[in-house]
Amino acid sequence: MNQHSLDALEFERVLEIIAGYATSEPGAGAVRALRPTPDGAAVAAGLDEVDEMVSWLIRDESWAPPVIPDIAGPLDRLAVEGSVWTEGELVGALRLLRGARDVRRALLPQASRFTRLGGLADGLLKDEQLEKLLQESLDEDSETLKDSASAELKRLRRSIRSVRSDLVRTLESLARALPERIAVSDASVTIRNGRYCIPIRREGRSEVGGIVHDESASRATLFVEPPAAIEPMNHLRELHISERREVERILKQLTDRLRPHAAALVDTLERLVKLDSLFARGRYALKRGCSRPQLVQRESQGYRVVHGRHPLLLETSEPLVPFDLLMNPGEHTILVTGPNAGGKTVLIKAVGLVATMAQSGILPPVGPGSAVPVFSGIFADIGDEQSIEASLSTFTAHLRNIQVILEEAVPDSLCLIDEIGGATDPVEGTALARAVLLELADRNCMTLATSHLGELNSLSAEHPGIVNAGLAFDAERMQPLYRLIKGRPGRSYALAMARRVGFPEAVLANATAALSQDEVDTARLLADLEAKEAELDERIAALERKERELSQRSESLERDQEELEERRRELEIETHRKARQYLLEARKKLDEAMKADREVAREARRELEAKLRDHAQALREADEGRAADEVAADFESGDLVWITSLEREGRVVERRGPDVVVEMGGVKLQLAPGVLKRRGEPQRPRESAALFSGPEIDARPEIDLRGLLADEARLELIRALDAALQAGLAELRVIHGKGTGVLRETVADYARSDRRIKSHRLGAAYEGGSGVTVLELE
Repeated sequence: MNQHSLDALEFERVLEIIAGYATSEPGAGAVRALRPTPDGAAVAAGLDEVDEMVSWLIRDESWAPPVIPDIAGPLDRLAVEGSVWTEGELVGALRLLRGARDVRRALLPQASRFTRLGGLADGLLKDEQLEKLLQESLDEDSETLKDSASAELKRLRRSIRSVRSDLVRTLESLARALPERIAVSDASVTIRNGRYCIPIRREGRSEVGGIVHDESASRATLFVEPPAAIEPMNHLRELHISERREVERILKQLTDRLRPHAAALVDTLERLVKLDSLFARGRYALKRGCSRPQLVQRESQGYRVVHGRHPLLLETSEPLVPFDLLMNPGEHTILVTGPNAGGKTVLIKAVGLVATMAQSGILPPVGPGSAVPVFSGIFADIGDEQSIEASLSTFTAHLRNIQVILEEAVPDSLCLIDEIGGATDPVEGTALARAVLLELADRNCMTLATSHLGELNSLSAEHPGIVNAGLAFDAERMQPLYRLIKGRPGRSYALAMARRVGFPEAVLANATAALSQDEVDTARLLADLEAKEAELDERIAALERKERELSQRSESLERDQEELEERRRELEIETHRKARQYLLEARKKLDEAMKADREVAREARRELEAKLRDHAQALREADEGRAADEVAADFESGDLVWITSLEREGRVVERRGPDVVVEMGGVKLQLAPGVLKRRGEPQRPRESAALFSGPEIDARPEIDLRGLLADEARLELIRALDAALQAGLAELRVIHGKGTGVLRETVADYARSDRRIKSHRLGAAYEGGSGVTVLELE
């Protein structure tokens, strides 16, 4: 693209604004390097990438790419065998790897939706071992090697600290011991020429001895390295030399570890820089309300900018009036006329910047519905470029710029010419401007030109691709309205503006008299046309206001309807929730009551058992002295006996030593035979596996809820749970199937609400997997 044209449009000022949104200098530099391209595929790809970044930032407005280290230079050196990176450069590599990891972690999970950003992230270098090695070896804050980078470095630095500490203590002791006549007040150990010294008065030089390394500005104080410090200082220097060698060895080792990844590191840096550039462009687009324009073929679809704004004026605090510009297929040139300060130059600059931004991969400040072509070239002749030093007049400068346009403009180029034919004789200027505009129209260039030459307005009748246009102007207040009106030329308002600023009426009368009758009639017709257009615009605006009011009322009614519907749904949900809560609370109370009843029964049974056992033991002790012949040797299993001490009937189960085991009411008692009397005929004893037994319970370890509705399943689950708990089961296996998951959630919800359920889990593979929930019972 023509650099002069980019300068005329102030494109680099726009880039500098956008670069300010980048997180790091490499990303900002990538924004500043953007230039428009005529490659339609590249333009579409660039706009798509920024549009996707905008969608990503809308999804996560707090996200930002990592700060990118500027290590492009060191990466170039890395390809040179034997090159060694500094500690700061290695810290940059560590930050690059960490930044790549952070970006991968953020973007790759969403790569199916954000394919372009995911593609950038997917190519980033991933080497966790290398990152860990650099992390363990380098201190990022100080950008130095850690002591732990090697055992030798740790030993050397420990020795350095020890020797230095001893040396400083020695020097401080010597300084304190100096006689007052040669000591310096508030003297402290200092470093001169890399050696530790103490300050003394000049007259004490021979008394202290040692090496003088410096003197004060007044020359009254000497900085001396005493003899006692020379050998420790030399040892300290040797340790520093050894430390430097070890540091160099480690740096070379780390650099060699990076070298095989040189190409991948370069690619990773470029990807992160591009990501930061996209981030800056996306943030700018969100901040300034930019949209992705549709890319179209001008011959068939024309040119359309909706709600366009000048990007530099967006940065000011002044109110900004957007513009709309439509060029139908077959329209090549718009000739904009009108008064000075009417906004003509701002308009064509804004059109040029919309094109350069879009073709540089930047969403321009236009509204949805905009459709622009990809121009083969962008040319601009805007502004006063006169130069006294170069003997260049304003007119000559314009001629040179237009000459470049005529030499380089090809079909589908965008040509922007401000004040065409101006700064010279109006007759010759008009002729030259006419020829240039016709030539560009014949080349099928899209041209926007401004002019004050009224004779050019007739071009629209000579060439079907040339259209007149004017910028709306408030004649009463003499203020521009910044609204482009196609189909008619604009008025200059020169005499009206002269009257506004206070020209004498006599001068104005002479000027008016100098106008031809045709010029007066034309001005009157244009004024009448503007008045009618203003009236029509007001009616249209009134209709639009009414339409907006009706639309707002309709939207309000729809919102009210939606709110009522939402309220109805909320009431249904709340009613269902309260009913469910009521059932759960009722069930909870019932469970607590049943639990309390079971506990009372268990306690009563425990008390009865204890009393029976105590009583039986007392009877045995009382009967121990009875004769052996009274031991009921003839009691047999199944005999019906009367227990005299309890006045209850029982049945003999077995003999156990000298005692007899008798079952009474489901309870087994071990009694002395002396308290028993035979009754009736023998019967087969009932089998009993426990000392106590209760009523039989129909409890199953498994329940199948498949095919039931949620409420039905909940009732069946409660019944099965009650039975399982009464039977003393530890687990209940609930089969609900996989299906839609409704029954599984119903079981899980109830399990969380019932305190009798200790825990619940989905079944293992051999238990039925996710089609089964296993309840662990209290």
